[in-house]
Amino acid sequence: MFSPAPSLDSVSAYSLNRFSIAPMLDWTDRHCRYFHRLLTKNTLLYTEMVTTGAILFGNGEYLQYSPEEHPLSLQLGGSEPTDLARCAKIAEARGYEEINLNVGCPSDRVQNGRFGACLMASAQLVADCVAAMRAEVSIPVTVKTRIGIDDFDSYEFLCNFIETVQVSGCDTFVVHARKAWLSGLSPKENREIPPLDYERVYQLKRDYPHLTIAINGGVTDLLQAKQHLQYVDGVMVGREAYQNPYMLAQVDAELFADHHPVLSRYDVVMQMLPYIEAHLSSGAGTLSHITRHMLGLFQGVPGARAWRRHLSENAPRKGADTSVVLAALKHVQECDLSD
Repeated sequence: MFSPAPSLDSVSAYSLNRFSIAPMLDWTDRHCRYFHRLLTKNTLLYTEMVTTGAILFGNGEYLQYSPEEHPLSLQLGGSEPTDLARCAKIAEARGYEEINLNVGCPSDRVQNGRFGACLMASAQLVADCVAAMRAEVSIPVTVKTRIGIDDFDSYEFLCNFIETVQVSGCDTFVVHARKAWLSGLSPKENREIPPLDYERVYQLKRDYPHLTIAINGGVTDLLQAKQHLQYVDGVMVGREAYQNPYMLAQVDAELFADHHPVLSRYDVVMQMLPYIEAHLSSGAGTLSHITRHMLGLFQGVPGARAWRRHLSENAPRKGADTSVVLAALKHVQECDLSD
């Protein structure tokens, strides 16, 4: 179908977190990750945030993935060290390369469970959670956090958090360069309204050079990513990778010096077809479960609107199959021929 992702040894000159796609609820599911892996072999992919309860008391569906998705990190949501340790052990046995603890999500639902961004106010608890996980696994345990919460947004507060957590053995932090307001703003507003403060994250790397620091927030192209990499170890991109996925096609060459042949948009679609067919034949879901992640593939290309419209209108229909995708692709090809 396509070349598998390289072993970690082949990219050992770079941090595992050099470039990654953010964990995004309802977006970065296994279908999205399979699609993204066609575009980039070296990018670290993340699951959606999965709560400890979903793993310990669920049927295991949240941990499912395709082998081609490696390297892959599981992001956990929780604040009970024992439960997190049990989940980390399960995830390592399933083959994940990394466990990431969510200390950045500001939603009310997350706060009610006492995890996410509100944990920034409980640095020692975060350290205890990391220590418990590290005692059970040999893979890296990392933390995704904000630069602050509510009125606790000084650089000193951030440093105290980092120093407390690093004692537990965590040496990698993904830092969203915005603070979070735990009340008064929606999760969407918390991604847009608090101002970005990249310099604070750069300063964190200067003050803690022994730590791996990756930056997140507001990154929309690889030029920006390259600029950030002059000051930090890694860059995490979020919505842009989802809304304009073909930007990922140049990541391996531009950020990993891996100059393998790049798939065209057309080839990406064709290589998705066997995956789609297998998914539909399993009876596990509908065509739209997969194609919703592919809507932005032709962004900026003539016919992109017709591609999106055809998939959006036809993929959810009962019995929809790969013929819908091929028909949508024809809209783009016809526009190409008319240019």
